[in-house]
Order: sequence, then C-alpha cells, then structure tokens
Amino acid sequence: MHSSFLFCVTRYSLDYDSSENQLFLEEERRMSYLGFRCLEISRWVICGLIGFLTGLIACCIDIAVEKLAGVKYFVVKQNIEKFTEVGGLSISLILWAVLNSSLVMVGAITVAFIEPIAAGSGIPQIKCYLNGVKIPRVVRLKTLVVKVFGVICSVAGGLAVGKEGPMIHSGAVVAAGVSQGRSTSLKKDFKIFEYFRRDTEKRDFVSAGAAAGVSAAFGAPVGGVLFSLEEGASFWNQMLTWRIFFASMISTFTLNFFLSIYNNKPGDLSSPGLINFGRFESDSVAYNFYEIPLFIVMGAIGGLLGALFNKLNYWLTIFRIRYVHRPCLQVMEAMLVAAVTATVSFSMIYFSNDCQPLGPDQSEDYQLQLFCADGEYNSMATTFFNTPERSVRSLFHNPPGSYNPGTLGMFTVTYFFLACWTYGLAVSAGVFIPSLLIGAAWGRLFGILLPTVTIWADPGKYALIGAAAQLGGIVRMTLSLTVIMVEATGNVTYGLPIMLVLMTAKIVGDYFVEGLYDIHIKLQSVPFLHWEAPATSHWLTAREVMGAPVICFNRLEKVGTIVDILSNTSTNHNGFPVVVPVAPGKICGLILRSQLIVLLKHKVFVELARSRLTQRKLQLKDFRDAYPRFPPIQSIHVSQDERDCMMDLSEFMNPTPYTVPQETSLPRVFKLFRALGLRHLVVVDHDNRVVGLVTRKDLARYHLGKHGLEELQLAQT
Repeated sequence: MHSSFLFCVTRYSLDYDSSENQLFLEEERRMSYLGFRCLEISRWVICGLIGFLTGLIACCIDIAVEKLAGVKYFVVKQNIEKFTEVGGLSISLILWAVLNSSLVMVGAITVAFIEPIAAGSGIPQIKCYLNGVKIPRVVRLKTLVVKVFGVICSVAGGLAVGKEGPMIHSGAVVAAGVSQGRSTSLKKDFKIFEYFRRDTEKRDFVSAGAAAGVSAAFGAPVGGVLFSLEEGASFWNQMLTWRIFFASMISTFTLNFFLSIYNNKPGDLSSPGLINFGRFESDSVAYNFYEIPLFIVMGAIGGLLGALFNKLNYWLTIFRIRYVHRPCLQVMEAMLVAAVTATVSFSMIYFSNDCQPLGPDQSEDYQLQLFCADGEYNSMATTFFNTPERSVRSLFHNPPGSYNPGTLGMFTVTYFFLACWTYGLAVSAGVFIPSLLIGAAWGRLFGILLPTVTIWADPGKYALIGAAAQLGGIVRMTLSLTVIMVEATGNVTYGLPIMLVLMTAKIVGDYFVEGLYDIHIKLQSVPFLHWEAPATSHWLTAREVMGAPVICFNRLEKVGTIVDILSNTSTNHNGFPVVVPVAPGKICGLILRSQLIVLLKHKVFVELARSRLTQRKLQLKDFRDAYPRFPPIQSIHVSQDERDCMMDLSEFMNPTPYTVPQETSLPRVFKLFRALGLRHLVVVDHDNRVVGLVTRKDLARYHLGKHGLEELQLAQT
C-alpha cells in the first residue's frame, strides 16, 4: 500500500441504488421488450471483452517478466560462474544488486511520480470500490498502464512480490473502461454502452473484472467468481453469477491460448494461469485421516505467522506515513529494499553448503553450482535465485531430499521479513506469491521433520498445506481461496484439508489482528462496511448515528440558495432531502449534488423554461455524459440575475428514497446500507418529517470503536 494516499480524502460514496426519477421511469417505460433483450446481450458482450482483454494483459505481463528475469538471471549466473573460479564474487553481488535496483527504480519512479494509486496489489482499493466507496483514480486508464508496467519491473527486479494480486486490479480497471464505451483519460467517446454509465451497472462489471483477474492469475475461474462474492460485491443474483463466470472463463482461456502460441505449442492449453503450481497426482498426494489434526496444527501456525506479518507491516506502514511520504524518498526506499534483497539472497546462497545432485526432476531453471562439486547444484539458489512462482513450484514438486532443513529454515525467516518489508513500497506488487512461498518453505520443513517424530510424510504435500495456511493467515480469505488452491493444483483431493487449514488460520489470526487488506483499508480512513453490524450495536438506533441538522431543499428552490450550499466547503454534502414547502420538513424526495451540478450547468431554471429560452428538455443522456467526472461547483458560472431564478427539482429528484424511523436499530440500518448499496438513508419522525440523514461514514465509525479510532489518530499524528 502506498503511504502517500493512505489518507486520501474519500468524501464520495457510490450510488448503487438507482435514482428512479421521472426521467429514468420515462426512459424505462419507452423501452420495448426487444430493447431490454439487447441490453442483456450487451452485458454478455461486455463481460466477454473484459475476460479477453484481462487475459491478454496477463499474457503480456507474463512474457515480459519471463524475458526480463531470464536475461537478468542469465547475466548474473554467467558472472557468478566466472568469478567463482578466479575469485572476486563481490563483483557478482554488486552486479545483482545494481540490476535489481535499476529495474525497481524505474517501476517505483513510474508509480510514485505518475500514478501513486497504482502502488501495491490494488485489492484493498477494489474491495472498497465494490463496497461502495469511491477511491479517486482507482479505475482509470493511466492507473492500468502504470500498474502493468510497475508490476513487470517489480517482479523482474527480484523483490519479494508477485504479479498475481495486481491482475485483480487490472481486470477491474479494464471492466470499468470497457463497460462505459469511452475513455475519459483519452477524451474518446465511442457512443456505445451509454445505458451502463451509472454506478449500479459499473459495479457489476467491475466485479466481473476482478473475477477475471483472479482467473487469469491462478487459472481459477470458479475461484474468481467466489472472490468477487466473498471479498467485495454488495449485490448478487443468478444472472450476474453467470456473466462473471463467463468473463472468468474467457480470461483464463485467452491467457492459455496466447501462451500456447508464445511457447510454440498452439492449441496446447496447459497454462491456465500466471502461477502454475503443477499437477498433484492423486496417488502422490493422498492423505490419511490421522493427518488431518496435523493439517489443523499447520493452519494454526499459519494464523500465528500471518498475524505477526500483519502486525509488523502495520507498524511499518505507520512509519512510512510519518517519515517516507515524499515521492523521492519512496523511490529511494524501494531501491534500498531491492539492493538488500539481492544482498541477502547472495549471502544466503554463498554461505550455504546444501549441495544436491542434479537430476531430471528438478523444476528450477537457473541452477547454480557455486562451490558444490561437479554434478551438484546449490539448493539454496533454487529458492532465492529464481522468480517466486518457480520457487513455489520447486518446493511443491522437487523430490524428497532436495532441501536440507537448515536451508528451508533460514529461507523462511529471511524471506518472511523481506516480504513484510516489501509490502507497502511505492511499487506495483502483490502479496499472494510471497505468502505462498513462505508457507511452502516452512510447510516442506514441517514435512521433513515429521518422520523424526511420528511418520514419514511427502514434503511436497506439506508444502502445499503450509502455503495455504500462510496465505490464509495473512489475507484471511476462506471460501474463494479454498477453491483457488484446488483449481490451481488441479486436484480436488485436498479440498477438505485446505478448507480446514484456511478456517483455522483465519480463526487464530483474527484473534490477534485483522487481515492485511482490512488493516490497510482502515489506515486509509475509508468508511468500509463489513458484512454485519458490530455485535454490540443493538442498543443503538438511527437517532444516535444520524447526522443532524440536515440541509434540505424545497421542491421549488432558489438557484442562489443551491449554489451557496453546494459551494460551502465546510459541509460538502452530496445528498439533500427535498421537502414540501406547505408542510415544513415533510420529505418528498432526495436529490444528489451531481444532479444539481448538471442542472446548473444546463441552466434548467423555471424562468428560462417559461420564456422558451431553453434549447431543449434535459434528458438522462446529459447526466450520463457527465458521469463519472462531474464538474466541480466552482466551474459553473451563475450570474447575479440567474441567482434570483427558481429551479424545479420535481422531475430530477428521486421521489421514493429509502427512509427509516428514528427508532430503527443500528443493525437494521446497517443491513439496508450493506444489502442495497445505499449512499444516503433519510431518517424521519412519525409525521414523515426529515430529522436526520445516515451516511456510510456514520455507520463505519461504529465499526472502528474506541480502540480503532485511537489507532487512526495515532497514525495521523
């Protein structure tokens, strides 16, 4: 997570509840059955395009990383072999550190100076978007370009990161762009898909994009669907499930198809995702009933290590917020981490005496002999001198005896702290693969040491369980991660153990600290709504949480009053109840700031309409054309004469907003917000008069509690 935007002002929520004003209802009533069918076909076409483009981006990232990393490791390997014989290996260390730092520097400069929101994996930001919070610039084209370029530099630069997490963000950006039929960044409008230019429709497509990203990353289309359901989407139905699954399938097929062409094996669809765990054959991974308690113990270990990882990264992020907030300092820190990672990796390889005989079963591509005898290779190099994905595959599938316990123990400790330090840099990078790699290392160590206590065990099997435990302990995903691991391994045999391990890791980890993504969401001061209201909130009512007094507009309001209220920076409200003048305070609708700005921009005044100076009647298309970057009120010029005009809000307000009595319990208010994706909830008395307004920020405050608010205040000082 990038510290420069941790406290970005997220003033705006997203409207996942459609405003059913007169313009909207008239358009819906004019549309024929055939028109609705065409819209449904358009949704399927968009989902197909999302899957195709996401898979294509994943393919480009994979090829670019493979080429860059291949060149880097080849040059370093040649240099190491040269200086092993004649002496002067310090030159090899310097070369490795310089190459790493150079690649990371390019990626960090791009992120820090061009688009800071592209830092990290982007998963917390997408979770916030699907939850109903508008994070500035999170789904723009520039963010996508910087994200893709940055992750290539980060992974090729040897950082303890993965390229799988950013694919979720990339897929979401693709979905947000394709579904709107235009690019606001390029100022190009293709005049297609105009109906979908609203938050409700855009959210569904972003859910599909996130799922397509998971599918491309892990070759797990079902896991992608469940990820969108578990981690973000506030609304779900059967047709949406089918469309998201379709996008996920197209994504993994596109990646598979183009990689088969790149590998000169057209039609050989054996690379469904960016990370390929390799196939676990049923007879080699079969487990016994008595091993299940051991797997649960590994889940508890993963939860403890995950909690430690998250807590250390939390305090490190606080430090970055306070002291490493300038872009130049962020670039320097990223370069320092890259150099330290290369130095630590080289030192671990140099001082390791774990030599293993070369064999046909080794899956690593960059074997280093170093001081080992002829016909042997340095086992430590298979973990450090490799891309993280290949290292994970080596730990899963290398035969027993390929690693000494000391090698795995030292690697686990060093890589744990390197990954913890790396997450949060001003680079585009994910935490999935480092977590899997750490867990695979200590899981394989667990399997190696097990025979000394009880039974013989296949270390590759325990590497898989350890990887799941560690990742679950850090990110706290259960349902979707179970399916992702099962799909990525190509074997359903381990579905039950993986599920038990992830549940145990989550329970143990949650006892100490939240998941990594939730921690960083909280540090952004984002009004994120969880699935349920706090357990101790039943004694609270809407009266206690609502904002009051409320700024209301009359159905027929003076333009000057509207301009003054919208220009008031001390309040900066985004929703305004509309009341009936004859019955003071009695609600008759709700209108948004964005709608009022469009009305002011087009001079929709009663006097102009009567004098027939207005060119045409305002249409829903005018609001869609302004979406999503509505102009600020400061850019709207209103003359003194126009300030005295009146504006009729009847046609444009939502005449049926959701309202609750002020005695409504907080859990009930919370369910309405969470399930319906509301932005504002009007609180009324027994006479239907407006007494308050509940916003997302009001509800999120009660999720933090006293301790959470103290932590945020500590971070902000």
